[in-house]
Amino acid sequence: MFEDSPKEECGVFGVYAQGREVARLAFFALYALQHRGQEAAGIATSDGHVAYLHKEMGLVNQVFNEHNLRPLKGHLGIGHTRYSTTGSSFRVNAQPYLVETIYGPLGLSHNGNLTNAFELRRKLLEHGVGLTSTTDSELIAQILSLPPQVSADWYGFKEAKHTDGWIARIQALMQVAEGAYTLAILTRDAVYAVRDPHGLRPLCLGELEGGYVVASESCALSTIGATFVREVKAGEIIRLDKNGVTSLMGAEPKTPSLCSFEYVYFARPDSAFEGQLVHEARQRMGKQLAVESPAEADVVIPVPDSSTPAAIGYSLESGIPFSEGLVKNRYIGRTFIQPDDELRQMGVKLKFNPLVSNLAGKRVVMIDDSIVRGTTSGPLVKLLRDAGATEIHMRVSSPPVKHPCFMGVDMATYHELIAAKIDVEAIRKHIGADSLSFLSLEGMLEAIRGDELDRQMTGRSSYCTACFSGQYPVSVPDWLFRDERSKNVFESSLGGES
Repeated sequence: MFEDSPKEECGVFGVYAQGREVARLAFFALYALQHRGQEAAGIATSDGHVAYLHKEMGLVNQVFNEHNLRPLKGHLGIGHTRYSTTGSSFRVNAQPYLVETIYGPLGLSHNGNLTNAFELRRKLLEHGVGLTSTTDSELIAQILSLPPQVSADWYGFKEAKHTDGWIARIQALMQVAEGAYTLAILTRDAVYAVRDPHGLRPLCLGELEGGYVVASESCALSTIGATFVREVKAGEIIRLDKNGVTSLMGAEPKTPSLCSFEYVYFARPDSAFEGQLVHEARQRMGKQLAVESPAEADVVIPVPDSSTPAAIGYSLESGIPFSEGLVKNRYIGRTFIQPDDELRQMGVKLKFNPLVSNLAGKRVVMIDDSIVRGTTSGPLVKLLRDAGATEIHMRVSSPPVKHPCFMGVDMATYHELIAAKIDVEAIRKHIGADSLSFLSLEGMLEAIRGDELDRQMTGRSSYCTACFSGQYPVSVPDWLFRDERSKNVFESSLGGES
């Protein structure tokens, strides 16, 4: 509502735990993944015979209660929290999807975005497959429902063969799906986890009493008492069932391209990727920012909450004291009640209050993790000035965002991205800061990778930086760049819900 940050698409979760009712585990795991999507939430379960589903618009604790969790029986299940990128924010687009197939029930939770969704959708419609939503996720569910030989005929690839029929269908899907995807797939008696060949979106494996879980981030594991085992590999298929964990490669891994914005903003700071806490990488970004863009100031403050580790790093490297200057109302962005015109004009005042005693008469370095549309930075600078700050030096712990994302992040369009239209000095004038600097792309990558020893031990190497550099790790059709409606490209055919 008042955010200038990019939005993640969703969080996914899967669990197989014999002898346990897993719906409650899924609820608390989704609660830990709430930051990845606040538009809708859902859980699908299976008791080995029948599949059950509940999903609705809203936050996890708004969607679920004791009454609707109780019918979700079974020892295996999947869950989802959604922020829309392809397909609008309507209930029909909420996940998981649950469909009945000739092979039994199929449930699907998806994080990411398929860059060839238009072609996949057209192919399904041409062959008489009906669609009820406007998401690329439903396309995945429908393709998985097809016999592999049919998929091969329709899409022109070699039929995938495997003794496990679901794995054969997943392999068939991976031959045709392009772009970013992590999947949690529910069948009658197993849960499958899948990660695209570039590893664009995160997914990890954990162990708990009686079984195993998969989740978008490791923070969800500790919440439910599971221990981290490892990250799901790029191109890997994992099966969770009564025999434990089975792993095989569904597609040949390609150049590793984990989204760099997971480190900058999306992930919770207590989550771990590639053997390091996100908090540690963000602190290094702040330290590097202090080296590249020093400032003479009295205090360093973050724009809470995601910028706090970078502000700590900046303070440690520069020697300028760290302090809180803004107090965030963490619930204003968690309501579906929209402000009236008078309240809307107050803008960031609804979300942030200044700590006047920490700001008055001070030269302030304000650290933010990103500037996307440029709609929040100006009002924040004014808020600090009104609180008595004498100078405001804005430092951003990531490079300028100049390009949209087509791999599962709502990163705005070229028309909306302020850094795609004007240079840094013009942005500084626009927001009213005394100075403005961004972390360099090289500095950000160096901070993410850590030192040479860490790099050798963990294999950290390359990341997706498309929103900064314009270099996309996957093929992006020209029409996506041209079409400002790419998020809602399928809406015109189905319309929206009331």
